[in-house]
Order: sequence, then C-alpha cells, then structure tokens
Amino acid sequence: MVNSEVYERSWDEPWYRVRTDRFVASFLPGDGEDLDEVCNVDVFVQLTADGSRWSATVFTLAEVQRLMERWAQTGEEQGGRYFWCSDGLIVRDPGIDNMTQVLSGLLDSGDFSQILQRIDDVEDPEDPEDLEDAK
Repeated sequence: MVNSEVYERSWDEPWYRVRTDRFVASFLPGDGEDLDEVCNVDVFVQLTADGSRWSATVFTLAEVQRLMERWAQTGEEQGGRYFWCSDGLIVRDPGIDNMTQVLSGLLDSGDFSQILQRIDDVEDPEDPEDLEDAK
C-alpha cells in the first residue's frame, strides 16, 4: 500500500483543496460545514502523474440512508426505494480527511479509474468551475 502524503490543506473559496504527492482533490463542502462532518460532497481530482481529471460525488452510508428516508416521506425516487448517482462513491465515515484517504486507497488498489468519472474537454484544469461545467 503506497498511500499519499498530504502536503497542504487550504481554502480557495468555495473550494477546499487537499494537495498530496499523487493528486489534488478539490472538495465543494456546504457553506459553514464542519470539514470533519462532511457527508455529501462533490470532489474533483487531478492526478499528478498524468494531469488527468476525475470527479465524484461522495456520500456516507448514513447520508444515503437519511436521503432515502426523506424521499420515503416526499415520494421522490419511488418513495425512497432506491438511490442512484452516476458518479457516486459511498464511504463509511464522514469528513474530508477520510474521503482523501479513500481516494488514496483507490489509487493504491487500482480501482480509482473504475469508480471516479474521468472529465475531458476542460478549458482550464486549475479552475474547478471549468471542471463543474464539464461534468
């Protein structure tokens, strides 16, 4: 297991960026959300090795349960009978640090490119707004 060394964590409003030796992950948490409690977040990842860009929406298992229970009340998604997200990644534990560790583990295991969605045709790879537009 290689894992990734985190070099920097910083805000670049509205993005929270985590830079490691293998990737830069740009998370989009809610305004004022506690980073240790994030349970539903979009993330854009740029790999250091080849510059490729990837996206996912990361949910905790508890957040999926909460959404399905709410939908059971509102009638959405057939009354909460299913959950679907084209670029979804479900993790057990909340928090940006945990999600970063999961991303690193996916690289270690070789599963990263099977789970995250590759983003092509992005004007500026340093600008997450361009990444969002390409999604």
